[in-house]
Amino acid sequence: MAKDLDELLDEVESKFCRPDPLRPGMAERPTGQGGGGGGTLSIDRNRAEAKENLRSTEGFKKEDDLDSLINEIFEDQNFDKKSFKLKPKSSANTSVRASIQGLGKSCSPVYLGGSTAPCGIGTTNSQRACDRLRCIACDFWVVSYDDYMWDRSCDYLFFRNNVPEFHKLKTKLVEKKGTRAYACQCSWRAIEELTDLQTDHQLRWVCGFNENNILRE
Repeated sequence: MAKDLDELLDEVESKFCRPDPLRPGMAERPTGQGGGGGGTLSIDRNRAEAKENLRSTEGFKKEDDLDSLINEIFEDQNFDKKSFKLKPKSSANTSVRASIQGLGKSCSPVYLGGSTAPCGIGTTNSQRACDRLRCIACDFWVVSYDDYMWDRSCDYLFFRNNVPEFHKLKTKLVEKKGTRAYACQCSWRAIEELTDLQTDHQLRWVCGFNENNILRE
């Protein structure tokens, strides 16, 4: 049994432990010269340890068991291999992916609401007034002012000339608690209750949270 082990170790050593003369920097260096024989001593020590492990191991009777044990021993030694550490997946990738997905979100349906209605991305389950409206007719962002309504004297020319300047628009704003005044350069509304934008067929406003939804005429 010991003879078989020695032959098997010799075969393993010839395949894995001896340096390849064709590989640059791997030529055999003489021992005893300023530490030049460290590689040879290390190989001999590894071989001796492997032999000792084999002799102390019981329970294998087949040649396949010997081969498996030899492979396991020399894999642990990492001969002629560089250790590479896999970098963990960056959490930034998750963040970027979440940001990209967020760009595709928009209000559905689009709600208008009074000053008491919360603003944000509206859905059927989260009814919020869109505060990122844009008009596809005049191509202007819609402005809104809480607790105000528009004076009855407002007309198209007033908004055409003054939106989005608040210091000009405030001349036609009338205080009214709970109301929110909306306006672009071609349309205006004063809303008190949460309202689905689709019910007002005259308005050409769309949710601008997702720029892909903004059409230009």
